[in-house]
Amino acid sequence: MDGNKHLHQTAFYLLLFVVSIALCFVLAPFFSTVMWGAILALIFQPVQRRIVARLGRRRNLAALITLTICLVIVIFPLTLVAGTLIQQVSYAYAQVRSGSLDFGAYFSQIVHALPQSLQNLLARYDLMDLPGLQQRLSAGAAQISQFIATRALSVGQITVQFMVSFCVMLYMFFFLVRDGREISRLVRDAIPLDESHKQHLIRKFTTVIRATVKGNVAVAFVQGALGGIALWVLGIQGALLWGFVMMLLSLLPAVGAALVWVPIALYFISTGAIAKGIGLTLFGTLVIGTVDNVLRPVLVGKDTRLPDWVVLISTLGGISLMGINGFVIGPLIAALFISCWDLLRRDQHHHDRVDSQPADDDPV
Repeated sequence: MDGNKHLHQTAFYLLLFVVSIALCFVLAPFFSTVMWGAILALIFQPVQRRIVARLGRRRNLAALITLTICLVIVIFPLTLVAGTLIQQVSYAYAQVRSGSLDFGAYFSQIVHALPQSLQNLLARYDLMDLPGLQQRLSAGAAQISQFIATRALSVGQITVQFMVSFCVMLYMFFFLVRDGREISRLVRDAIPLDESHKQHLIRKFTTVIRATVKGNVAVAFVQGALGGIALWVLGIQGALLWGFVMMLLSLLPAVGAALVWVPIALYFISTGAIAKGIGLTLFGTLVIGTVDNVLRPVLVGKDTRLPDWVVLISTLGGISLMGINGFVIGPLIAALFISCWDLLRRDQHHHDRVDSQPADDDPV
């Protein structure tokens, strides 16, 4: 009997594993859709609870109101920005192709404005071949802009696949935000771990998801918006495009928006626009650079942050493997990895402390 029971249990676990893998394959085409629907539901879950409390536990109506709030706050603004961004990318691509936007010529002006000692240093490493560098920079900029323009235009087209994915995301959001507490309870009960471990890991999972999306995206949006406004005031063409680039770079700690505004400030200074260069440098350092230190502790919390180097490596690795989804999944995996090892260290420390205590019947 015991042998049959063990065989049945093994077969059931094998079946559970197979159907779980099969479900992952079925959902693979909509992985991003399901993931972002779940993330938005997790972020807006506190809003749902407050609305349910005020509406007398009418969860369907509360979920519909929460969905409307999400559309107004998140979806519609992103759609408007994406449309404008696509126009600016197409315009920048046309300028590069026509030659009116020549990054090689800008680089050449910066090099000629450098002190003679720096020019000699560049010449020592064969970096003063300005015609060759100018040609390579222009060709590289044309290829990058062509790739971005092609991708932006393909994403911007209203296709059946895009509409289906968008509707599935809203559908998932509605039911996940409505039944989120029950679903989390079922998942928590099904995880075969110690209760204290489950509580710790689930709390860490929720914290990292909210911190990565709500905190880091908000900080990146503010930095990109400030940078875009500064470039628009200074008369830089495509300020919205460069602001969006700064927003993406701001997701990476220790890199940030400085990769955009520092070269522009150097270009201003090297071409004689010293006031603009110094003004952009001061604004980038004192305003854009300090946004992370001011907003991130408020939106994320000091106790929930991973070390910057862990966030940087895990974000870059996640993006290289999974694209834009990786900036959430990478830090999440890193946080769960650190949490699991921290739990193991605590358990070992607890067992060592228990083993070191004398038994009740030991002589004292």
